[in-house]
Amino acid sequence: MDVPTRWNSTYVMLDSAIKYKRAFGCLAIRDRNYVHCPLDDEWNRVAKMCEFLKPFFVMTNLISGSTYPTSNRYFMQVWKIESLLREFVVCDDLVIKEMASKMMTKFSKYWHDYCEILAIGAILDPRMKFEAIQFAYRKIEPSTSEKTISALRKKIYELFDEYEKVKSNESNVSSSNVSLLPPQQISYTDDEQVLDTFDEYVDYLSQNASANGKSELDLYLEEGNLDPKFHEKLDVLAYWRDRRDRYPNLSQMAYDVLSIPITTVASESAFSLGSRVLTKYRSTILPENVELLILTQNWLHGFEELDGDKVDMKREEIVIDFSVQDSN
Repeated sequence: MDVPTRWNSTYVMLDSAIKYKRAFGCLAIRDRNYVHCPLDDEWNRVAKMCEFLKPFFVMTNLISGSTYPTSNRYFMQVWKIESLLREFVVCDDLVIKEMASKMMTKFSKYWHDYCEILAIGAILDPRMKFEAIQFAYRKIEPSTSEKTISALRKKIYELFDEYEKVKSNESNVSSSNVSLLPPQQISYTDDEQVLDTFDEYVDYLSQNASANGKSELDLYLEEGNLDPKFHEKLDVLAYWRDRRDRYPNLSQMAYDVLSIPITTVASESAFSLGSRVLTKYRSTILPENVELLILTQNWLHGFEELDGDKVDMKREEIVIDFSVQDSN
């Protein structure tokens, strides 16, 4: 009876109804005309369905909102989804089991391609680093977790090496340009001389770290993790902005990785189970055929007539006429 192609609407309906379970029971006792009161088994299924759908509802709203979070949030959220799917694939409820099996097949298809970049985003969060990744992989696949961590460590170091190469090339070009300029005499005040001495100490520390064979990534990973209890609302981009002097190459890498949006699809489109008109097999379809497919879908599924439908239909006709002219 609910919207068949919007499962977020189904979840909201069930989550609202389960709070009034006793009220429905009282209504069935007092009103003999009320014959649709759910049975206990149906209420149990509602509870299981809400438990199953809630994490997907929360995560989809998180990553598909108008303000997109930084990519350090993605890995643990997707890991929760995988853990939940693995749990419900073997559950007793046949309906949820079938749903989870189909979702697991699609999840595995995409997770295999994108798990590494999402994990790197989590590693660049000073509250998690490799410890959180190890915890997640050991929970899911204990037998292959060490191999997966080793491959991920290799990947992040290869990515960091690319940023170091770009920085070294830029510094070589700038140094060659500076060498063409005549030397200038710089006069320091007493305060500036003190600061200049401190800068020498900072240079000594960085040279000492380089002499020990430790890169910026090594130093960052060796630092202790921030306690999530005291840094629950940490601004990760601000964290790397404040450390760009100490980690110039790593901070630039963090800016690029953390700014990757996991999706640009609106939450309503992500929730929809309706099939897309334009797929990879219909990418070159003519505009008039698209119009026919949309109208046919409306005739099959039906739609409510709103006050502004006539105006909207006129607008759609104008847009379609222009698109047909462009295609010709």
